Amino acid sequence: MSRRGPDGSLQDDTLHEPEFDPPFEVVEPAALTCPLVFSSPHSGSVYPRRFLEVSRLDANALRRSEDAFVDELFAGVTTLGAPLLRARFPRAYLDLNREAYELDPRMFEGRLPAFANTRSVRVAGGLGTIARVVGESQEIYASRLSVTEALTRIERLYKPYHARLSQLMERAQARFGVAILVDCHSMPSMPSGALGADKRVLTDFVVGDRYGTSAAVQLVEVLERAMRERGFVVQRNKPYAGGYITEHYGTPAAGYHAIQIEVNRAIYMDESKLERAPRFPQMAADITAIIGDLAAFTAGYGLKAAAE
Repeated sequence: MSRRGPDGSLQDDTLHEPEFDPPFEVVEPAALTCPLVFSSPHSGSVYPRRFLEVSRLDANALRRSEDAFVDELFAGVTTLGAPLLRARFPRAYLDLNREAYELDPRMFEGRLPAFANTRSVRVAGGLGTIARVVGESQEIYASRLSVTEALTRIERLYKPYHARLSQLMERAQARFGVAILVDCHSMPSMPSGALGADKRVLTDFVVGDRYGTSAAVQLVEVLERAMRERGFVVQRNKPYAGGYITEHYGTPAAGYHAIQIEVNRAIYMDESKLERAPRFPQMAADITAIIGDLAAFTAGYGLKAAAE
């Protein structure tokens, strides 16, 4: 059975994925006490049967694109009075850190809507809203998808997630006069195409603020100082300055700040086995402590200074 979505696009009810009920979760604090909002858009690990059936790859290969366990690493933020929004569906199925319609026409049977962005750098690299590749440029799909499939994923997953994230940001801004989004990600210790141990990422955290445009510099400095005080190596904006979410939600002049945090996977997990490392509980505790410093900064005069 088909129907029309909110934007008038044709939707097919047979494309419903029962595994995505619900498609995302908001973990709320016992009390909302700070203007921080946390998003984990790439840690989803629910792979629906129908998706696996149309993929050329098995679940283990598809999981290479996950920010595995990142939502668990940041789970302690709720004890600090901040909400955590986390996707359950995987990045390989739909990427929330893209524009809504960054779509590659080579992937689909039929004509994409005229408003689709088919020429972005991310689409060219196979990493649009619906990715064409994972890992070392491994093709995901055995054949083309229908355009209806793409539009249905966007309607049912992408738009509701971003609507909820917007609500959380607006709530924080209304309550505290400012909203600070922390977009939570992980990075492989061995970048794509790198060869040899000397090519491993030597940074523990990369803090991205879109080169100073998405958040007040004081907020970024507090985060970086808290990380370094606990012995971590930190870089700013290199090689990750923040993606669509950081850029879209970060408008400091309007009281909305957005910062991306990338955590080196090697310091909290076994990347080859896709398992938590023995150090995982300590890393989660360290991250909670780091965010605690940021939350404390936003509670007093520092909040006013950051918003100026």
